[in-house]
Amino acid sequence: MKVFLMYSDRDFDSSAPGPWNEAELTADLELGVLWQAMAGEDEFLKQVARAALLAGCHDIEQLGYRQAVVRDCLQNPDVIRKLYDLALAAQEVRKGMYWGVSHYVGAILGSSIEALQKYAVLLRQLRDVADQSAGRFASEGLRRFFAMLQSDLSNAYFETIDAHLKALRFRHGVLISARLGQGNKGQDYTLHLPREAGHLLLTHLFQKKPAAYSYRLPPRDEMGARALSELHGQGVNLVANALAQSTEHILGFMNVLRTELAFFVACLNLHDRLQALGAPSVLPVVAPVAPAMRSFQGLYDICLALQTGRPVVGNDLQADGKNLVVITGANQGGKSTFLRSIGVSQLMLECGMFVPAQACAANLSTGLITHYKREEDTSMHSGKLDEELARMSQIVDHLQPGCLVLFNESFAATNEREGADIAWTITHALLSHGVRVFAVTHLYEYAARFYQEQRDDAIYLRAPRALDGSRTFRLEVASPLATSYGADLYQKIFGDEDIDLARRT
Repeated sequence: MKVFLMYSDRDFDSSAPGPWNEAELTADLELGVLWQAMAGEDEFLKQVARAALLAGCHDIEQLGYRQAVVRDCLQNPDVIRKLYDLALAAQEVRKGMYWGVSHYVGAILGSSIEALQKYAVLLRQLRDVADQSAGRFASEGLRRFFAMLQSDLSNAYFETIDAHLKALRFRHGVLISARLGQGNKGQDYTLHLPREAGHLLLTHLFQKKPAAYSYRLPPRDEMGARALSELHGQGVNLVANALAQSTEHILGFMNVLRTELAFFVACLNLHDRLQALGAPSVLPVVAPVAPAMRSFQGLYDICLALQTGRPVVGNDLQADGKNLVVITGANQGGKSTFLRSIGVSQLMLECGMFVPAQACAANLSTGLITHYKREEDTSMHSGKLDEELARMSQIVDHLQPGCLVLFNESFAATNEREGADIAWTITHALLSHGVRVFAVTHLYEYAARFYQEQRDDAIYLRAPRALDGSRTFRLEVASPLATSYGADLYQKIFGDEDIDLARRT
């Protein structure tokens, strides 16, 4: 039996290594906040959510397959949570059984019988859910899954399990045949189907002579009892191993089911959090890597909303055909928050999730990369600019056409002209190789040089400042400005008298 809810043709591996820049993505985009909202205190849910977000799905057909499952889950959360609880119960059965290393075949057989009985109950409940709920689902993944449960877990299947479990209890003894081998040692032990009690009675009444020689073991013959136990073990060894493998096969199926459902349960948890906040979400329209397409309404930073516990300001953008987005404007105007919303929504889109927006359509990428300025670090062995360039060199080694790069105040660790030259040269090189760039910058010369080129594939956003110095946190399409209104921050902190003194000095 195959689950195939995350992909149409393979299982999801939550233990696969993350991308090379996992640490940077996690820190720059504050992904820990998102995983916490998806998983709560459940470490397994967090592991699966993390793996799914960082791995993504870069096949547009497979992504559509997964999106359809997510849509079904959002419409039927009670069924999905019930399925997950059943998969989770299988883990509890496993914990409650004795699976230690044992030389006693009887112990292995007994544990396997008990486990299989409990697994059979869970499998029946899975089939019942399929019978009751299959008609409520439209996605290919869940319809195939329920059809598989109904087909493979038929009444005949459970009748066969019940019959085998009944037989394996050997209530009427064990019928074993063997032959003598070298040194009169037994070999070729074969376990035969047990005879029914009624058949044994008729045989006893009408049989003219015994079918075999018999020997009755004295009650206190310990050595004889041990030898008889060894004969019993030889006879049922293959059956015990086969039954243990069967239980492991069922547990393996339940493990995969738990892993794949964990992603969808984490999505449900996040969706519930957003609904409680009154924050919108939508399943995005996903386009291939090229040509460039990105438009959205009300896109917001989901991590900020989760941290503050209330809805936050969203932004609208129509940037189809644009490979470069340059963001300038007022300090504390929402530029970095907007950039983070781009990065997090891209990860959510690429793993088949809903995104934090009222409407959204965007390309897949071949990789998401962040290059944010870093604070001073005493562990640095060189200057901040050297450190930024070293990180950029590492990024270049992993770039390919279709990558999305997010710059946040990059190359500002030197003077305006040198920083602008470096940033402009690097950005030009990235664009010429099919890489898409979002850049938040205070380097006016950098932004102005691109603006003066009048590139058709570029768009310029500005964080506005009202006349009274307040910020709207909504970016607007506008040309770059040579100021970021740093004086506003100074005045807010130190007041009018101090700023006048600062101006005079």
